[in-house]
Amino acid sequence: MSITLSEPTCHQDPTEVAPATYVIHEVQHALGQPLSVFINSAVVDGDEPVLIDTGSLRNRQAWLRDAFNLVDPKRVKWVFVSHEDADHVGNLDDVMEACPNATLVCNWALTERHTNAFEFPLGRCRWMDDGITFDAGDREMTVVRPPLYDSPSTRGLFDKRTGVYWAVDCFATPVPGGEGAENLAGDVSQLDDEFWTQGMTMFAFNALAPWLRLVDKKRFGTDVDRLTELSISTIISAHSPAITGDRVADAIEKTRDLPDAQCPPAPDQAVLDLILAATRGA
Repeated sequence: MSITLSEPTCHQDPTEVAPATYVIHEVQHALGQPLSVFINSAVVDGDEPVLIDTGSLRNRQAWLRDAFNLVDPKRVKWVFVSHEDADHVGNLDDVMEACPNATLVCNWALTERHTNAFEFPLGRCRWMDDGITFDAGDREMTVVRPPLYDSPSTRGLFDKRTGVYWAVDCFATPVPGGEGAENLAGDVSQLDDEFWTQGMTMFAFNALAPWLRLVDKKRFGTDVDRLTELSISTIISAHSPAITGDRVADAIEKTRDLPDAQCPPAPDQAVLDLILAATRGA
């Protein structure tokens, strides 16, 4: 059986969230709801440019165009991969081929789990685990695992120069606006606070970390507190608008409260039947 991947119907240009720091966007519309979800990655165009994740296979042409319009691939010195999910490593092979001078920053767990799908150029890899800092020319980048994750290989990345933290899938939330929508929220300050809280809760329990129901809130809070020690100015997440200013502290507090949150169940077969009926009637 062959699989056909349709290209995204909505494109948003990369946005600059800090000096020389850009978020590359893919937009995925929710099924049967006037909502959308970002699939983000990032480019840091410093003295030693860094690509942070490589987007999805479905968005390959647009992702490569967006990334390499921002930085010459021959200048790229670092490719940081947060974990092995398809929307983060979809173009990794193409990126490593296009960036002959780049070192792939990953970890043992990612290499072990993803080797069946990607032939790691081990001589070009640097295994860096939580807490390790590397020098990227004009800035230091520190590997920091976020408090929420869906893979044991997940690692975030903190830029000490700008205060920007790549939080991977943590802080994920949908945004209002489905098929045909324009001007999707670029910052969480544009979201209604209750919508934002519910969106983060829904993603956390139903799409990212169902183990939240099992954790000790105090111990979990201690892990969340690591983020308050980083002097974060901006959080960029794979599935959220940018989180800036006072909203950084708000996002951390909302995450800290998640173990006690009540979350609606994920959509089930009855919802799928409604979506299929609506699609057939269109």
